[in-house]
Amino acid sequence: MEFRVLGPVEAYRAGAAVPVGGPKPRTLLALLAVHAGRVVSQEQLVDAVWGDDPPEQTRAAVYTYVSTLRRAFGDDADVLGRSGGGYLLDAPSDLVDLHVFTTEVGAGRRALADGDIEEAAARFTAALAVWRGPALGGAQGVWAEGERSRLEELRLAALEDRVDADLAIGRGDALVPELSAAVAAHPLRERLRSQLMLALYQSGRQADALACYQEGRRVLLDELGLEPGQALRSTHDRILRADDDSDAPPTSRPDAAGPPVVPQRPSQLPFDIADFTGRSAEVAELTGHLSSEGTAVRLCAISGQPGAGKSTLAMHVAHAVRAHFPDGQLYATLRGVQAVRADPAEVLAGFLRALGVADAAIPVDLDERARLYRTLLADRRVLVVLDNAADERQVRPLLPGGAACAVLVTSRERLGALGGATQLGLSVLDDAAAFELLDRVIGDGRAAAEPDAAHDLVRLCGRLPLAVRIAGARLAARPQWKLSRLVERLRVQRRVLQELTMGDLEVRGSLALSYDGLAGRERAALRRIGLLDVSTFGGWLVAPLIDCSPEDGEEVVERLVDAQLLDVVASDGSGALRYQLHDLTRAFARERGEVEESEAEVRAACTRAAECWLTLVETAGQRMPHATLEVSATPSTSPYLDQDLADELLVDPEAWFDAEQSDLVGVVERISELDLTDVATRLAAALCSSRFSVRNLFGQWWRTHSAALEAARRVGDRDGEARLLAGLGWLRYEQDRFDEAARYYEQALEAYAHTSDAHGQAAARLSLSTVQREHGQLAKSRESLDLALAELRALGEPHAVAQAVHELGRVLTEQGELDAALEACERTLATYESFGDRRGTAIAHRSLAIVHRAAGRLDEAARRGEMAVDALRRLGDRLMSAYAVQALAKIRIRQGRGDAVRSDLLECLATCNDMQDGFGQALLLRTLGELELAVGRPEVAHRYLERSLQWWNALGLPVWRARTLRDLATALGALGDIGSADRTWAEALAIFERHGCREAREPRPDSVLHPA
Repeated sequence: MEFRVLGPVEAYRAGAAVPVGGPKPRTLLALLAVHAGRVVSQEQLVDAVWGDDPPEQTRAAVYTYVSTLRRAFGDDADVLGRSGGGYLLDAPSDLVDLHVFTTEVGAGRRALADGDIEEAAARFTAALAVWRGPALGGAQGVWAEGERSRLEELRLAALEDRVDADLAIGRGDALVPELSAAVAAHPLRERLRSQLMLALYQSGRQADALACYQEGRRVLLDELGLEPGQALRSTHDRILRADDDSDAPPTSRPDAAGPPVVPQRPSQLPFDIADFTGRSAEVAELTGHLSSEGTAVRLCAISGQPGAGKSTLAMHVAHAVRAHFPDGQLYATLRGVQAVRADPAEVLAGFLRALGVADAAIPVDLDERARLYRTLLADRRVLVVLDNAADERQVRPLLPGGAACAVLVTSRERLGALGGATQLGLSVLDDAAAFELLDRVIGDGRAAAEPDAAHDLVRLCGRLPLAVRIAGARLAARPQWKLSRLVERLRVQRRVLQELTMGDLEVRGSLALSYDGLAGRERAALRRIGLLDVSTFGGWLVAPLIDCSPEDGEEVVERLVDAQLLDVVASDGSGALRYQLHDLTRAFARERGEVEESEAEVRAACTRAAECWLTLVETAGQRMPHATLEVSATPSTSPYLDQDLADELLVDPEAWFDAEQSDLVGVVERISELDLTDVATRLAAALCSSRFSVRNLFGQWWRTHSAALEAARRVGDRDGEARLLAGLGWLRYEQDRFDEAARYYEQALEAYAHTSDAHGQAAARLSLSTVQREHGQLAKSRESLDLALAELRALGEPHAVAQAVHELGRVLTEQGELDAALEACERTLATYESFGDRRGTAIAHRSLAIVHRAAGRLDEAARRGEMAVDALRRLGDRLMSAYAVQALAKIRIRQGRGDAVRSDLLECLATCNDMQDGFGQALLLRTLGELELAVGRPEVAHRYLERSLQWWNALGLPVWRARTLRDLATALGALGDIGSADRTWAEALAIFERHGCREAREPRPDSVLHPA
């Protein structure tokens, strides 16, 4: 099929026109044809067809028009395809007239640059021949109007290029009618008028050529209040000089008879915007440097990310210092991020013309042009502004040699190889400047009237000047809108780039220029970082994302930094750099990823990255104290992380976790969205084992496990479901929400029944026994332990068996079977020591201290308690150190040395508060109450015990509540409230008897006895 947009929007099948419907389907087809071969997103289609008034069911409305077109296309319906959340017109470029036009124009310009004038003229003629009238005929809406203007500008530029070729050949006589009509249609277009003047001159009509100039000057003064520009004036002057030369042949080009150089004072700076805001420090630095005197050319280079305002700042500074350069100002945009960059030779030709060099006198060779350029500026005070440079190679030929000149360059990359340049890296605006810019662009004080919405708006724009300016311009054009309306629209992440478009200003387009200039690997890395949606990350991440070596990944990262698409934000504890994408860059990267990446590619890349994170998490966990669940004895390995790199990253595991923590949570959520349940489950489990449990990071723990559990249930992954349910049981246990913990463990056991994971089932049963013990369900705890021990012994897992025997020792202690408890805890200690498990050994010493204390062997209890405290403090385990100190304090109270441990107990209470450990706070408050009872201060003891009792009530732990009631009864007796003391003791005793606790068999303490 053939598609035409350079005239009425039409489609042809086998040479016959196909009906494409009314304005809306024509607009949709036009958009797809303009972007033929590329996916156009659903949002772009909706905005083009409906603008600011989309239907409620946009997806259905688009599909209706697409279906209509497909039916019209008949057997060729598959030319209109769906891909990556959008649609594309899958037509060869030679069957779309716009792409035929651009191809021919490109070939013509290359021929012109190569000096093949006849070929250039033929190519431009062929390009213009495909036009059938005003572009996009029958399409409607803001997009169509804007695109129609853009295409008309392309047509006129091609026409002017063709006329240049024809004039060079000497066809001026034939051009006069065509150019006369074009100038009449576009009277303010100075290049066309200049060409008409030359055509008239070549036709021997010098007087008409000069009259054409005077008419143009009158129009410009009347319409714009401006004099003709330098190029038009130069043409006029050359015709005058040639007309004065009686020997000049009547058909020769005017510049052939003129002198090679007529000094000119160029003034080429674009306008300085009236609402320039902020950047006062940068303006002061640049103006100071450019206006200072020196012995060499003053050179300043501004770099920054797309939309940071580099060009705006450069123009503002250039106008501020122009008085220091009375011999003129030269300006060129070098199109550094566009597909076709400005050729330094062509830029030099333009500069030489502006400086008064006749076309015939401009050298052909680049080096010769550069030498003439430097000669002309050697003793002149000229400012040269080079906007949007690609690299140093493009800039160097354009640097003047005279010390009186100055050069101001902008580039998205830092031009570090420009020797002697003052480098200025431009970041986003600060909050105040961004707010001020928004306020000035909107006008009428609307930002000040909605300050909260205005601040939200600049935050959503990432304080990027281009984005803030576009948002302000949209609001200025819509006085009926409240700022909060645009805020809500920008909060929809998938629409944010579409919303930040106004006229010819577009954040997406600005970013696309940088993106298109990248190599394939860099583009893939950017897309996949966006799809992974991390806020900051280490540079190592790129290697697994694009499946390359760490060395190649590092080069890709540096290239993205050079392109100002990645920012270096900080270094982590190892000194490794961390990077981030600006919010809008991340939105663009994700948008491109959704269009260009297949689902299989995304899943593979995210799996590789997550496996690397898993390796690092497990390795870091082995190098720092960790909690009850095992960190893998043998960490995972990854081909993208050799041992040296892992060691470098994890030189300080705590600092590495601090840097990666929030992104690790996001990664688990992201890979869970992709249903990568195996690696999501393993990563979530490793995180809680090595980090979240140690720091009591309950919110992060819940988010990772909930996300992975939802994915596991969605895909029917019972193994993952069981492991995650067990992890949530542990979370609720750590949060002292014991009823919920038990329910999760019971659900985990039910899920494990459908799997082959015998170890997981035994571990979940062991954990359930701990919850049951804490809840005072000692008989149930023994039953669970008996089953778990049998399972673990059958599996031949001595470390897990030691954990189960340790738990049995605790239950036996609670039940008062102290000899059996002692034997179990000593067996546990020996096993932990044989494994070199320092943390397990320390906790076993604490359990032995509790057994010896219950048996009245206080000296041995104190020795064991001191060993536990010392070992846990050396390990840096704050929470378990607090528990060990509490156990030792109970012994000291029995020994009559309670005053010596008061400050330690208060410090441990603060630790448990910091770490959100309700159980620990309740336990320490009770111990402080016992201490005050022992030293004869029952009124203070009463306050501590009441607070402890409130915690036990909230936690729903009856046995611990009973122990505190027993102490409270003693305090009440000491205070003389015998009736309350008796009732409180009776309540405690009933609980002890109901749960089979050893305290039921112990005598009631009174006000002079030390509490048990």
